[in-house]
Amino acid sequence: MNDNIDPYKAGMFKKNPYAKKADVVGELVVVLRGCLEQRGLKLIKPISRCVKKYDVHELIFTVEKAEPGDTVNKIAYLGFFEVQSGGVIVVGDKVYLNSEPIGEICGFDYTHMPNHLNIVVYNPENKDGLTRGYELNNKIIIRKS
Repeated sequence: MNDNIDPYKAGMFKKNPYAKKADVVGELVVVLRGCLEQRGLKLIKPISRCVKKYDVHELIFTVEKAEPGDTVNKIAYLGFFEVQSGGVIVVGDKVYLNSEPIGEICGFDYTHMPNHLNIVVYNPENKDGLTRGYELNNKIIIRKS
């Protein structure tokens, strides 16, 4: 039995403990199309996830101002990106595509784990990656806000 205490679940942090962190950098390897009104993504409670170089993860837009623990329904698929520079992604981080801001991390969903992590990004426009004109090899940067 594991008696370790999870400091997040125990409410030990009163503010985000990530004072400084490196950018997570990657490139789009898939551009997705499609929007759903009732997706039912269940965001996990932890505010951060580690990603390793060469991992491939999915980015999904939502117009909902969601946070860890919420269920997200209204989504637009962005695409999959391959991590070129790993690190830690934290709720509130800004997401950039080719240096242009495209949203803010609002949480993570484990539906397809261990294959890939769903990384949910708040953006006020309900448009998918294809509609937005995204292309393969577009640079993704996830940076502390």
